[in-house]
Amino acid sequence: MILEVCANSYESAINAEKGGAHRIELCENLSVGGLTPNFDLAKKVISELNIPVFILIRPRKGDFNYSHEEFEQIKKDIILFKKIGCKGIVSGILTKDKKLDINKTKELIKLSRPLEFTFHRAFDEVLNPINVLHQLIKLRADRILTSGQKKTAIDGIELIKKLINISNNTIKIMPGSGINSTNILEINKLNINEIHGSFSKSSKNNKKLSDFNEISSCIKLIKS
Repeated sequence: MILEVCANSYESAINAEKGGAHRIELCENLSVGGLTPNFDLAKKVISELNIPVFILIRPRKGDFNYSHEEFEQIKKDIILFKKIGCKGIVSGILTKDKKLDINKTKELIKLSRPLEFTFHRAFDEVLNPINVLHQLIKLRADRILTSGQKKTAIDGIELIKKLINISNNTIKIMPGSGINSTNILEINKLNINEIHGSFSKSSKNNKKLSDFNEISSCIKLIKS
């Protein structure tokens, strides 16, 4: 089982690796669902960590329907972060009517190669998740990060089970949102290979940081 930690800072990334995480998804501004991280932060994290670092590419908060200028920025960011050694790209684009933007997502996947491409939680906004699942399989995306279209993965577990069964290992389904040491065993029962979470607690300055002890506890639970 791979535990991917959504890290929103250098300290969170370090805590994740020390806690035993297998991979990082690096972002900033988790309070709005995560945005593209600062280039210097990404460079530092990639150079100092020994585990793979995936980069979230999301230029702004809000919906996942982007203007031409925003789309061009996403593409530039993918090229930039690939050059500094990230191991995967996490992104995704929808149409105004909350369908998968097939052509633009196809372009992002192609641009990300040979790195892995994760379609992020824009998936939880689509109107027909089963259709989008089939479309992403056809586009050869590597995985889908999803809470099962609910606030937490536990709440959305029935849809997650359905996605796993339908996909039949043609794409990785990675549950995320609200997963912690109190419920990770329930998620671990699913036929999956990867789990995603921030495993965060508030620090002294009230900033959310991935917590070393929480990550370590989760690692022990999924190994037992």
